[in-house]
Amino acid sequence: MAQISGFAAMALDSLNPSQLAFIHSLPKAELHAHLNGSIPISELQQMANEYSQTSDNLASDLVREGIAKLKRGVALDEIYDFFNLFPAIYALTSNPANLRRATRAVLEQFLDGDRPQCTYLELRSTPRETAEMSKLDYVQAVLDEVERYPASRASLIVSLDRRMTTRAAQECVEIAHQLKAEGRRVVGVDLCGDPQAGDMGTFEQQFHDAKEAGLGITLHIAETPANPAEEILQLLSYAPDRLGHATFLDDEGKAIVRGNKACIEICLSSNLLCKTVAKLDDHHIRYYLQHDHPIAICTDDTLPFRTSLPGEYALLLASPPLGLGLSEPEQRDSEFAELLDEGDIPFVARLLLHSVPIKAKIR
Repeated sequence: MAQISGFAAMALDSLNPSQLAFIHSLPKAELHAHLNGSIPISELQQMANEYSQTSDNLASDLVREGIAKLKRGVALDEIYDFFNLFPAIYALTSNPANLRRATRAVLEQFLDGDRPQCTYLELRSTPRETAEMSKLDYVQAVLDEVERYPASRASLIVSLDRRMTTRAAQECVEIAHQLKAEGRRVVGVDLCGDPQAGDMGTFEQQFHDAKEAGLGITLHIAETPANPAEEILQLLSYAPDRLGHATFLDDEGKAIVRGNKACIEICLSSNLLCKTVAKLDDHHIRYYLQHDHPIAICTDDTLPFRTSLPGEYALLLASPPLGLGLSEPEQRDSEFAELLDEGDIPFVARLLLHSVPIKAKIR
């Protein structure tokens, strides 16, 4: 299970038993969860112990140091500190067997147990090539675990990193297309990574090809105030189905997003801990709630942000200043919740990455 602390833990602790039961009873979809940032720390520690027995001392020390930092809890001064946390995890998941093991642990964390965190999970990950696997091997290994669950419960989004070359990005889209054509559980592509890196114009062909292949598109966008308006408008021109964070959209960007009703993937703890939002009262979720815009509550990375999907929902329900203070009826009054309540799970599997958009919103 995810180890909860910080904002989510305080919000959960402030709720009474009835409110906690309500949160757990809500049908929830996790649409923005990165594989490598959501591996349970207990699994990583086990893998690190095994790694130390087969690797040189320097590599083992670096892995142990990275895992120890994650276990202590990470202090993030700004969003860029976040990207320095993963070398140890990448070392541990550099072969298909360990990658499957890590993926299985993440899926179980979200989907299994007496009170699963969510009803449906779209896990996302960037294909990596290592000495022991190709990018195709990487995606197949993750899918092997995803597909242990029915299509109504789990799918995969293939992520492109902003730092990728055009050739590398094209390879990832081609892999996603190939596997989708083979009937594998790939539903879309994502754009992620250092929000200051890369030229977004180089991805135009890749997103066009993804659309042509019937893949959905979700983009990390406007994560920092330094992201220029021209870049944001360029990304919006690729007609994304969903947007990750969308923290610093200007008025023109907001008008476009509201016009096309692209769902915003909201990650409250992530924004607060990366300090892209100063405090919950300032969070851009308020804008989208006020305008009745589709949103999805998500975790981003449960490991460094020490959160869970119920913890993120607690931030909605808890009284200020620990939460937004939304009432229970307001949380349940969503088209998405109604569809799940009616048992229309196969429809949910299409979500916003398929032809029929569901407004996974909370009014």
